[in-house]
Amino acid sequence: MSPREYRALERERLQKIERLRELGIEPYPNRAERTHTTRQALEAFLQAEAQGDEAPPVTATVAGRLRAIRQMGKITFAHIEDEHGRLQLFLRVNELGKDRLKFFNKFFDIGDFVQAHGEMFRTRAGEPTLRVLDFKMLAKAITPLPPDKKTRHSPFSDPELRYRQRYADLAVHPEVRQIFRTRAKIVRALRAYLDQHGFLEVETPILQPIYGGAAARPFVTYHNQLKQQLYLRISFELYLKRLLVGMFERVYEIGRDFRNEGISFKHNPEFTQLEFYMAYADYFTVMDFVEDMLRTVAQEVLGRQQFSYQGHTIDLAPRWRRITMRDALLEATGIDIHQHRTLESLEAALRAQGHEPPSKPTWGKLLDWMLSTFVEPQLIQPTFVYDYPRDISPLAKSKPDDPQTVERFELFMGGMELGNAFTELNDPLEQEARFIEQGRAYTTDDEERHPMDEDYLQALRYGMPPNGGFGMGIDRLTMLFTDQRSIREVILFPHLRSKETADAADHAPEASEGPAQAASDDAASRSATTPEKDRV
Repeated sequence: MSPREYRALERERLQKIERLRELGIEPYPNRAERTHTTRQALEAFLQAEAQGDEAPPVTATVAGRLRAIRQMGKITFAHIEDEHGRLQLFLRVNELGKDRLKFFNKFFDIGDFVQAHGEMFRTRAGEPTLRVLDFKMLAKAITPLPPDKKTRHSPFSDPELRYRQRYADLAVHPEVRQIFRTRAKIVRALRAYLDQHGFLEVETPILQPIYGGAAARPFVTYHNQLKQQLYLRISFELYLKRLLVGMFERVYEIGRDFRNEGISFKHNPEFTQLEFYMAYADYFTVMDFVEDMLRTVAQEVLGRQQFSYQGHTIDLAPRWRRITMRDALLEATGIDIHQHRTLESLEAALRAQGHEPPSKPTWGKLLDWMLSTFVEPQLIQPTFVYDYPRDISPLAKSKPDDPQTVERFELFMGGMELGNAFTELNDPLEQEARFIEQGRAYTTDDEERHPMDEDYLQALRYGMPPNGGFGMGIDRLTMLFTDQRSIREVILFPHLRSKETADAADHAPEASEGPAQAASDDAASRSATTPEKDRV
């Protein structure tokens, strides 16, 4: 349907609204009645059928959106849809009268929200149906719903339009609605698992005077009354660990974080993550816990521990692979990082293989780039990569036998990073030294640089128990469990460029979310910002 045809239909529907009001009928009434959802009406009818002829007729009042209308002389068939399903409506002159049936056919359109009252019966074709005895307009739809995204030449075949008009996308695509039902189940299952294991759910500040806990550029705002610059949080970490000082031994939070960085098929500036911290645990304890947690969540949400993602079958049941960063890089590149302990040596080894490393990295950031480039895309089955360089992990404890390596792991699955964990650094003197060291190593605008948080250091001075912490992106886990390539498919209202900017570029960067485009987007994101090697 062309824009001109849409505008013509809108004008026609606006005229219907005007005419309804002239007749004293409000097309947007204040009250609605509903005794049954479509599913409840069907279930009640099937139960009555099973009881035989002695069962009384099932009377129901349903409400929902009209999805189909077929006029057949003295009979009109329609389908009404609510959140629970669809139900056929049967409108006939015999029950309604000639004028009421004519009124329905003239003023009701596909997309309108309606209320229908009647008795359930089964048609000759065998479909359970509501014989309508009365009906009412609940909300007149002015703009016709778009055709399905799979329809040829549909405007909703353009993903960007679907994201901009998510309300219409949800209205016409039950499979998209199912993605977000699955997402809600994932969050509920994670909460249930953590609650059952003695964790306390808490809330920490979103507006923070000092940002920290991750390697990312923050969004900045200003509090007029306090005359203070504040930051939207990039992580929960430093506040959650303060609670361990305060004698809570197991805490978690599920909420929003904000990072002023690039957008790609797996990055959105506003995203949801889970973080938990458990006293008296280290990163190996956390590995075991996370492995069991995600198996349990998959079983609860999907009913199984295997699922398909982008043509791969991912199996959570076997013990997950564990490999050091050193060995993972050696397998992928043939370069042993222990033989290249300086930045110059590592850069030379990469160039000898024909690779061009990023400009102005540290040794640790170059290792991180190698992991993202050569290893991460190959890690389809769940894999823990552990033991990371200290200079990109300022909040993790060093290994006792190797001060330049910390006890940190990242969880990879489906070719992307899913989670991150540390044996948390609880030595206040060492933590202060790390912050100072980073301040010297990185420029003030470097996203890897952590600002000095004196209050967090003060909390550590009171004593924090040894602990392990973990962070995981809820959006990416939902991508995996629903087989979605783009993070925008699992966020109800993803961030996009302004429509004017997108129109000027003819939608080129975001018109497709295929693998080639997604890889290009991710590469652009990495070139502009540091990869998310933090609490995802």
